[in-house]
Amino acid sequence: MSQSDGSQRTPFEQARNYAQWMIPNETPLWIVTCNFKSFEIHDMNRPSEPPVVVLLEELRNKLPLFDFMFKEDVKELSREMEISVKAGEIVGVLYDKLIVQYKEPDEQSYKSLNALCVRLVFCLYAEDAGIFGSHMMFHDYLKDIPVNGFRKALVELFKILDTRIEDRDKYLKEDNPKLAAFPYVNGGLFADETIEIPPFTEEIKSLLLKKASADFDWSEISPTIFGAVFESTLNPETRRSGGMHYTSIENIHKVINPLFMDELENEFNEIRKITVERTKKAKLNAFQVKIAGLKFLDEAVA
Repeated sequence: MSQSDGSQRTPFEQARNYAQWMIPNETPLWIVTCNFKSFEIHDMNRPSEPPVVVLLEELRNKLPLFDFMFKEDVKELSREMEISVKAGEIVGVLYDKLIVQYKEPDEQSYKSLNALCVRLVFCLYAEDAGIFGSHMMFHDYLKDIPVNGFRKALVELFKILDTRIEDRDKYLKEDNPKLAAFPYVNGGLFADETIEIPPFTEEIKSLLLKKASADFDWSEISPTIFGAVFESTLNPETRRSGGMHYTSIENIHKVINPLFMDELENEFNEIRKITVERTKKAKLNAFQVKIAGLKFLDEAVA
């Protein structure tokens, strides 16, 4: 953008220049620019970091990033939301690169890729959050495997993650110690052995091991965004036909807080005020038993 002195400045640089002349208590904490295609949110508490970019078509799903414009108690951008957005972007790129590797992709190919992406995201989160027991464990298992062996390595890993320790080959530790070190993951996430895994390329291998693993810390994201990550890998038609829509934490609490959470929190806070330790402990134990006995029906998955 041309200035009166003939110099060129970006919209952000121009806005930042204006901000420098404002009195201290009016200096903006954020600067937002827009080119009618995307928004850039610059956090002035972290001026050296790149801005958070929100495409216009993504605005509906990323409105919480703009909470600071409407909520007085927001002092900084939600770190969790920022990380979640970046995680979704990484998975989106990975998805786009993998889908073209399928030969004549059909509905089953898309279903397989959706399942594969969720498994990969779990492994990335698990190695950073300590679920696997060792940091970079997923990365280190794959880093020395040639790209033409990636499919086989992932198939073997998924099978091991779905196999209890006592049911595994007793010689696995000697044959493949890296693979043997992975724990058993219950819940059935890795149970389906029919999913189709496409061939990897050097570019996809680098994307997974460097950008998604080595250069990104998945431990900072909330496990609840797995639903959003999964939804981001589905094409619109698949989401509509299957009724697959992620509900944000904020919207979940709009429902559950007035139903039971507010009442439980009030009860808990009243117990915390009790000064007699013996009485407080008895009340807390009874409250724990009460919570353990509560039952809820989630009709979305019923």
